[in-house]
Amino acid sequence: MRSARRMLALLAGTTMLAAPALAEGPADAAEAAADAVDVGGSGTGEILVTARRRQEAIQDVPLAISVVDARAIEATGSFNVNKLTQLQPSLQFYSTNPRNSAANIRGLGAPFGLTNDGIEQGVGIYVDQVYYSRIASATFDFIDVERIEVLRGPQGTLYGKNTTAGAINITTRAPSFSPEGRAEVTIGNLGLVQAKASVSGPLVDDKVAIRLAGSSTHRRGTIFNVTSGNHVNELDNLGLRGQVLVKATDTLDLTFAGDYNRQNPECCAQIYVRTGATQRPLNRQFAALAAAFNYAPPSTNAFDRLTDLDTDLRAKQVIGGASLRAEWELGSGSLTSVTAWRFWDWDPSNDRDFTGLPITTVSANPSKQDQYTQELRYAGTTGRFDYVIGAFAFHQKIHTDGLQVQGSAASRFLLNPGNVPAGSSGCATPTTNACNPAVLNGLRAVNDIDFKNTSAAVFGQLTWRVTDRLRLQPGVRVNYDKKSGSYISTVTTGAGSTTLNNDQRGVLAPQSYSPKFSDWNLSYDFTASFDVTRDVLAYATYARSFKSGGINLSGLPLDAGNNPILSAGSVKPEKVNHYEIGLKTQFFDRRATLNLSGFWTEISDYQATVTNGQLGVLRGYLANADKVRVRGFEADFSARPVDGLSLYASGTFNDHEYVKFTDAPCPPELSGGSTGATPSAPGTPGGVSPANCNISGQWLPGISRWAASFGGEYALPTRLVGADGEAYLGIDGSYRSKFSSNPSRSAYTDVAGYALANVRAGFRVQDGWDLFGWVRNVFDKNYYELLATQSGNTGLIVGQPADPRTYGATLKVTF
Repeated sequence: MRSARRMLALLAGTTMLAAPALAEGPADAAEAAADAVDVGGSGTGEILVTARRRQEAIQDVPLAISVVDARAIEATGSFNVNKLTQLQPSLQFYSTNPRNSAANIRGLGAPFGLTNDGIEQGVGIYVDQVYYSRIASATFDFIDVERIEVLRGPQGTLYGKNTTAGAINITTRAPSFSPEGRAEVTIGNLGLVQAKASVSGPLVDDKVAIRLAGSSTHRRGTIFNVTSGNHVNELDNLGLRGQVLVKATDTLDLTFAGDYNRQNPECCAQIYVRTGATQRPLNRQFAALAAAFNYAPPSTNAFDRLTDLDTDLRAKQVIGGASLRAEWELGSGSLTSVTAWRFWDWDPSNDRDFTGLPITTVSANPSKQDQYTQELRYAGTTGRFDYVIGAFAFHQKIHTDGLQVQGSAASRFLLNPGNVPAGSSGCATPTTNACNPAVLNGLRAVNDIDFKNTSAAVFGQLTWRVTDRLRLQPGVRVNYDKKSGSYISTVTTGAGSTTLNNDQRGVLAPQSYSPKFSDWNLSYDFTASFDVTRDVLAYATYARSFKSGGINLSGLPLDAGNNPILSAGSVKPEKVNHYEIGLKTQFFDRRATLNLSGFWTEISDYQATVTNGQLGVLRGYLANADKVRVRGFEADFSARPVDGLSLYASGTFNDHEYVKFTDAPCPPELSGGSTGATPSAPGTPGGVSPANCNISGQWLPGISRWAASFGGEYALPTRLVGADGEAYLGIDGSYRSKFSSNPSRSAYTDVAGYALANVRAGFRVQDGWDLFGWVRNVFDKNYYELLATQSGNTGLIVGQPADPRTYGATLKVTF
């Protein structure tokens, strides 16, 4: 019945839905990649955005906002959020698989590490004003996108769901009453085939218009699995979207939309990078353990892109939904209602020991989600006042069936054989559980997890035009959140018994708990902006914001008796104080734009995903760090110095740290040893490990201190194959400095900085066709997207090598 309801909704939605884009005239690719501005190359145009829920020029918006339009997305191959980060230096995206993904702005938004369903994401993702609660949606291809706005800083007084770090606001192309169509085909190395198409036109004269769009992407994996003989970490995406616009009256527009997205790649592998010394005895560190099984990874150079994972990999997900948006011109403003339902089905299979050894033979947490949202918003003008008031309701249900099974090598890897002579393998005399494969072989945890999340809010923002040049803008939000969950883990031995010894409970502990959280909070902000001249806008903002508290739904840490610590079942809300100043400028007859911003954000009770220090535990849990801070500055520049030449550059400096986190988990070089009063030096085999670590003053994970994007395009009018058009050459580059890839910074998991360059060259005919060749990662730079540690403090470090050099050709046709 559930499948039938979904199919009916999707079939209906495919001939309905979506929101008409309010901005017209996309900018050139190089210009739209920065914060500013020339549309169509006239030198006097503007980019129009709806960031503040009304149409206005981007240079008039007193907040840090970047816009990437359709031509920039297509020209640079930025077909999902991960690719978009190369154009947006303040945006970070990290993913070990679609579920375990995080989109952050200025390094804030979601904790770095394995996803926990029990908390909110601090970066809101909106598609045609519909809130997407699952970050997994960001791993799909953009479908028929008109533009993407990236708003930096808290946005809770303007947007339905509270967004403490920023928002990614995606607007798709609207149904058109003039018949039109677009088609695009890309072919590249690694077997890349990508096809996109959309058509639009009237159904009933000037009353009803329809738009249909689809996208398909296939690419061979970048890593070869010598065990299966397959290339893994491939792309296999399919997306469909339908919209119907009904002009019910002269003042009322109804937009119906439906979408379906399916992703089914053989993915996602993290592979051997290196080993580092921990506090475990030498015979319990990775080199000795591997030698005991006569095991060696297929390569110790990750950029050979080889693995031998012995568990099937699967990252299948289906995301879709339907919505209705009504826009009614009423009085001096407009009333907008957005009603939406979305679902997400996740069917994974992972190899969580990252090796070809049978340590963990099954690790899968298939999940199903339904969400319902309703937003009602009125935006209007009265005299010198512009205002937006709104209400938002959200309800989400998630059910997860988790399964983890240990294999025949688990005892040796995860259990302590006790005191053994120096240089011994530890199992010459197999008298301990660690030397008996049967102790953990077949140990199975079956998890039954439920989660309900309800949120409601009223919000508003007022702009008072005190004079023709001075504006004051207060905003407020009142929010209520309620979360409840159930986590039941049933553990059985390989023989099927529920009676476990202490070692078995230390690896997979039976747990049953029902965490709850509910709270009210008040957010507010105030912005003052001033037109210094016609083309110079200065602004200053203070925002007090909250991210809702959460509950732990990935299992709890254990006490000394291997029993769950129930007090860790929930985490407190984040409390955000945000300060920002900015300057938006245009010069050279508006052919050049330079926007500057400085920010300082402090968060108390920061929600961190931390790694459980106990042996054998594969997942992290949530904890509150006392205080973190990010501060820095950003600059965005774009220019058209002469006809045909467009340039852009964007950069950010981000100084970030845990201001106070005194009881954090320790990094791997301080973990795995015995307990004692005086900890040993880092990486001392058989040493003493502290119970926890003070990481105050250390880096936050996932944030580069320096990041930049830059590039340009030169187009020359010419004639080719009987058509008048322009030949063009484009270059895009990006840079990110070193960042930490572990919640507690480790000497083993810093990701080195890297610079990338992309080029493209082609010929295009205005409103006709565009053919270009492209090379991405021109210099075939080897770099990691992230690094991670193996469970149990063995010292194994694994990582995800990013894409090597890719190349291909794209043909676009507009009709």
